[in-house]
Amino acid sequence: MAESERAKMAAGEWYTCLDAELETLRASAADAVFEHNSLPPRQRRNLGPGLKALLGGVGEGARIEAPFHCAYGFNIFLGDGVFLNAGCTILDTASVRIGKGTLLGPNVQIYCAEHHKEASGRQAGLEIARSVDIGANAWIGGSAIILGGVTIGDGAIVGAGAVVTRDVPANTTVVGNPARQVTRG
Repeated sequence: MAESERAKMAAGEWYTCLDAELETLRASAADAVFEHNSLPPRQRRNLGPGLKALLGGVGEGARIEAPFHCAYGFNIFLGDGVFLNAGCTILDTASVRIGKGTLLGPNVQIYCAEHHKEASGRQAGLEIARSVDIGANAWIGGSAIILGGVTIGDGAIVGAGAVVTRDVPANTTVVGNPARQVTRG
């Protein structure tokens, strides 16, 4: 029996996102995200119930402001006290781990999916999923973009609008496009 597209995605192999099982999973995530984004803030509290149940792991006091968007949800793991400001998007085709006390500014985007380099591969829906790991007590400025395969160390700072294409060491500040180190703390 052939390996499923979901199994290929989880294994970090090329898979096609144009797959019925993956579409069903994305639809479930869309329902949970819609509930989270639609609930009045006092009812939603830190996380809407459907989104909290969908995520891979949620630490104590983790909070996601609305609106929020994710692709699957089950690949997202939030440590204690993590805060995602309004407008964050996480395309979690692979694991996204955000360490305790880390803050994401508004409109931060995390993209785990990398599309095929050949036009025919893109037309066929071929993608490969690369994980993102953000350490504890990091600060990701508003509208920063983090690409798949990146690790951001504990205490690092990513400046607003930065595009992070490679690893960021602990206690380092990066800014720009592509993000470059400016200070070491």
